[in-house]
Amino acid sequence: MIYIKPEILAKVNQWLTPVFDADTQHKIKELIAFNPKELEESFYKNIEFGTGGMRGVVGVGDNRINKYTLGKNTQGISNYLKKQFPVEQLKVAIAYDCRHDSESLAKVVADVFSANGIKVYLFSELRPTPELSFAVTHLNCHCGIVLTASHNPPEYNGYKVYWNDGGQLVPPQDNDIINEINGLKFEDIQFKANESFIKYIDQEVDEAFIESSLKHGSFGTSKSAKENLKIVFTSLHGTSIKLIPEVLERAGYTNLHIVQEQAEPNGDFPTVKSPNPEEPEALEMAIKLADKINADIVIGTDPDSDRLGIAVRNQEGKMTLLNGNQTMAMMSDFLLNFHSKNNSLLGNAFIASTIVSTPMMPKIAEKYNTECKVGLTGFKWIAKMIKDHPEQQFIGGGEESFGYMVSDFVRDKDAVTATLLACEMAAQYKENGKTLFDYLIELFIAHGFYKEHLVSLVKKGIEGAEEIKQMMINLRENPTSEIVGSKVTVIEDYKTGISKNLITAKEEKIEIPASNVLIYYTEDGSKIAARPSGTEPKIKFYISVNLPLNKASEYEIISEKLDKKIELILKSFGL
Repeated sequence: MIYIKPEILAKVNQWLTPVFDADTQHKIKELIAFNPKELEESFYKNIEFGTGGMRGVVGVGDNRINKYTLGKNTQGISNYLKKQFPVEQLKVAIAYDCRHDSESLAKVVADVFSANGIKVYLFSELRPTPELSFAVTHLNCHCGIVLTASHNPPEYNGYKVYWNDGGQLVPPQDNDIINEINGLKFEDIQFKANESFIKYIDQEVDEAFIESSLKHGSFGTSKSAKENLKIVFTSLHGTSIKLIPEVLERAGYTNLHIVQEQAEPNGDFPTVKSPNPEEPEALEMAIKLADKINADIVIGTDPDSDRLGIAVRNQEGKMTLLNGNQTMAMMSDFLLNFHSKNNSLLGNAFIASTIVSTPMMPKIAEKYNTECKVGLTGFKWIAKMIKDHPEQQFIGGGEESFGYMVSDFVRDKDAVTATLLACEMAAQYKENGKTLFDYLIELFIAHGFYKEHLVSLVKKGIEGAEEIKQMMINLRENPTSEIVGSKVTVIEDYKTGISKNLITAKEEKIEIPASNVLIYYTEDGSKIAARPSGTEPKIKFYISVNLPLNKASEYEIISEKLDKKIELILKSFGL
C-alpha cells in the first residue's frame, strides 16, 4: 500500500472536491496510483513568489503552475487592488510568451480579473516581457501580468506581477499581496469571465513601444555604418521575433540575417538544450551562420525577450560570447560617454547594478563623476531605484545574468532596446576599424581586467531545497578566513544585514533589504558571492577576480592568469 504523509493527504483530498474540475481530479488520481513521489512534490508546499515572480513546473497541485494557483493569485491581486484604489476603475495589462499553456493561462487570468469588475487589456498574441512593462504605464494600468518562465526548461511556466510604475512588485507590497492570496480558499476564485471587461490589444501598443525603443536606443550612428554592420539574430523560438527584426530594420540595420530554424515560436525549444543565451550552446547555430557569412555580431534573446546574449569577434577574429558583466560594462560606458559628449549627462545622473555583478560598474560611473546605485539581484530593484529617486536621471542598468535596461521608459530588463543599443555600439566601432572586443579591452586597460565566473548547482525537489539551505548555513557558521592565499577582509551577510571587516573587527549595517546572500571580499580584490535562486531550484556562486591590464597585447596572458585563479577558488570551495 502506498503511504502518503498526512499533511500531503489533507491537501490532496481538498483537490479531489467538486471545487476542482474533473480533469484535475483525474490527474491527481493518476499520481496517487502511479507516481507518489511526484504527488508529494506537487503538494508539499505552496508555490512561492521569488525574485522574478512565481515560477514552477506546470501540473496539478499547490506547488505547481495551473489555473487554480494562478487563479488564486489573480483573485488575491484583484482584492488588493480594490483596497488600494477603492474609487478608481481598475485596469490591468496581460501578456504571455511562447510556452505551453501560456495563452490559455493568460485567458484564465484575464477571466478572473474581469469577473472582479477589472478592465483587462490582453495581448492578442505572444509578446516580449518588456512590452508588457511598457504597456502598464502606456495604458495607465494599475497592474500588469506576464505569463512566462523566462529561460527555464519547457516544463516550466510562470507569473510575473508589475505595479503601476511598470516595475515588478517589491516589498512591502509583494508581502501584502501574498498575505491577501494566502487568506483565500480556492472556492473564493471568481472564474466566470465578464467578456465586456476584456479588450484585446496588439498593433497600437506595438507601435508605441517600437517608437520608444527607437527613440531611447538610437545614438547618432551614421546610415553607412548601420548598413555596413552584418548582424546574425536568433530569437531561440521565443517572442522577440515579433519585434526585434522590425526595430532593427526601422533603425536602418538592413544587413540582418535571422536563424530561420529558431525563428518559429515553440515552447519545446527543439533546437537547443536550454533557451538561455547565458549558455554558449544556445547560440551555436547563430555562430555557425555568422562564420558562414562572416558576420560582425551575433545576438540571441531568451523566450520572453528580456535577456540577450552577444557574440563578437575577438583579437583572432573568432566569435566569442560576451558575458553579462562585460555587456553591461560596455553598454553603461557607451551611454555615459554619449551623454557626456552631448552635454545631456545631468549632475544627478546614475547607472545601476546588483550586488553579485561586476565591481567594474562603480569604477565606470566614477570616470564620469556619476553615481552607481547597487541593489539586490533582479531588475525590480533597479525599477525601485528609479521610482524612489524621480529627481535623478537614470542612464541605464544591468546585472550579470545577461539583462540590460536602457533609460526608464521600460522598468524591466529589455532585450529589444538593448539589442538596438548593441548594434549601435558595434556599428560605430566597426566604422572606426574596431570591434566590441577591442572596446572591452579598452575598458580593462582603463579600470582593470575583471573576470567573472558563475557556478549554478541545480538541487531539485524537497531534498534539494534542504541541501541548499544547509550549504548556506555552513558558509555562515564556518566562514573561511583565507581564499587561495589571500586573506578574507570583509564578509557581507545580506540576511542579517551586517558587513563585518575581519581586519578591524568593525561591523556596519548594510542599507539594502534583507536577502539570503553571502559575499566574501579578499585582500587581493577577489569577490565570492553565494546566493540561492529565488525562481529556480539552484544555488549560485558568483566569482570575480581582477588584475591590471597594461596593453591589449597582454590580454591572453592576463586572461589565463585569471582563469587559473578562478579554478583555484572553485577548488577551495569544493565546486
